[in-house]
Amino acid sequence: MKRRNYSKHTVKNYMNSLKHFVVWINVPVEEVSNKKILEYIDRLIDKRLKPKTINCHLDSIRGFYEYLINEEDVRITNPVKKGYALRLSKPLPRHLRDEEVDILFAAINSYRDRAMFRVMLRCGLRVEEVSNLMLGDIYLKRRRIFVRNGKGGKDRVVYISDDAYRDLIEYLRLRQPSRTKQVFLVEKGTCKGKPISVRGIQKRMEYYARKTKLKLSCHQLRHTMATQLLNADMALVSIQDLLGHKRIRTTERYIKVSNRKVERDYYKAIEVVLGRSQRGLPACKPKSRL
Repeated sequence: MKRRNYSKHTVKNYMNSLKHFVVWINVPVEEVSNKKILEYIDRLIDKRLKPKTINCHLDSIRGFYEYLINEEDVRITNPVKKGYALRLSKPLPRHLRDEEVDILFAAINSYRDRAMFRVMLRCGLRVEEVSNLMLGDIYLKRRRIFVRNGKGGKDRVVYISDDAYRDLIEYLRLRQPSRTKQVFLVEKGTCKGKPISVRGIQKRMEYYARKTKLKLSCHQLRHTMATQLLNADMALVSIQDLLGHKRIRTTERYIKVSNRKVERDYYKAIEVVLGRSQRGLPACKPKSRL
């Protein structure tokens, strides 16, 4: 996994999944059968793990056996068949309505929090990307942010809107002096002056969710950006680049959410249809009186 340049977080999760599996099995790894794998799936289901989590466990185990077969030359058949993966529901991305965005930012008094969440909303940054954002990666004069080591280890460039620019400037002017190169810092407590963590950002969003009584999450701001841009007729490929999606199929999910664009296209087309129909209708004859 390290040779393939997987992130430390991914490697840690894979190793943790393997640990649970190895502790559970009561036979040598080389003797694990398809039936044993099915028993393990049933155990994970009984523990009420989500289907996506169970599939991640299966990916880890399958990858481990591929390693044994291909690199350790162990003469076994991979007991984890591809058909064992659980079917996943495909919920549509949930975005905030314009009035909900207004309510959220009206409740934010902190310059730091306003800048953090505005960058997530306008630039489409993931919460981890915001936590890792460096001062040297923000180019205010050129209105650009260079996102380093995004998901999958990919870099990308995003652009700063007028309101995000204003909120960033206000925060940076008041940002406490620190040797830390990260942009967003903890402002209170024993960790004051240190970079705010992913969990710290999520807790701030949870605080505003309680304050506004809205169902909010950090990732919804990213969904909201994609939906708003699609509603503004931005090309899907451009949105894919801004979000850093590897596959266009991931970005296409927003088409199902973007009702305004579908609505405009529908009414534009239906006007043409109705116009043709009306031109082709014969004139109505008055009914004869008996």
